[in-house]
Amino acid sequence: MLDIVVLIKQVPEINKVVFDAENGRIDRSSAKAEINPFDLNSLEVAVQICEKLNGKITAISMGPPSAESALREALAMGANRAILCTDKRFSGADTLATSFTLVGAIRKAGRFDLVICGEKTVDGDTGQVGPEVAELLGIPQITYTSELVDVTKEKIVVISETGEGSYLMESKFPLLLTVTNSINKPRSPGLKDRLRARESRIEVLDEDSLADVVDIVKLGLSGSATKVIKVVVPSENDRRGVILEGDGAAISLVKALDHDGILGASR
Repeated sequence: MLDIVVLIKQVPEINKVVFDAENGRIDRSSAKAEINPFDLNSLEVAVQICEKLNGKITAISMGPPSAESALREALAMGANRAILCTDKRFSGADTLATSFTLVGAIRKAGRFDLVICGEKTVDGDTGQVGPEVAELLGIPQITYTSELVDVTKEKIVVISETGEGSYLMESKFPLLLTVTNSINKPRSPGLKDRLRARESRIEVLDEDSLADVVDIVKLGLSGSATKVIKVVVPSENDRRGVILEGDGAAISLVKALDHDGILGASR
């Protein structure tokens, strides 16, 4: 049996969230919370693997108590177990401190063969947590997985996307995968699945619970190697159009392109 861990995060609905420009932060209360869209793809991969092989899925999240709803969604999609890392002492964590916390939860959960997470979160967009978790666990990683080619109880074969092209990659377990949103279309849970998830138990871990498996000095704001000073939303320039007519249209077009530096860039 394969033991699969899926890391999920509750994020604000990013296309509706309001940015507090004055204080330089995201106003998370301004939009409905949901599972990070890339993590839905991770859950779907895990469920597909378990449909082919005998497996068990543990969903783990770090966040406020309200993140319990994201874990219940994961249970409705097919996760067998849910763990929430929540503690005010976790707040302010950067990606590294977050990774230490998640690693602590993975170790508390017990044996695992495969860890899956989205390539990034839509609110942070760093893509750092997955690789950091793999490094801290001391296991191989395959990032930007766009296709699940084959999986057995001993190994997995996937397509990984890089800036240079697509690679067919194979690895034995244990392994960490990060997946892109092109790998699948996540399923929508039915009413029966949601009712079952509503009654399921959510395991809760605080900082004290992790003290025996991770150095708590490395958690939260105090354990963060980086700090966000300010979030700045760049202004968008309005699109503009110009209509060129007459015999001199071609010459005017060349002059306009040269003025904007487009012709120089292609030389």
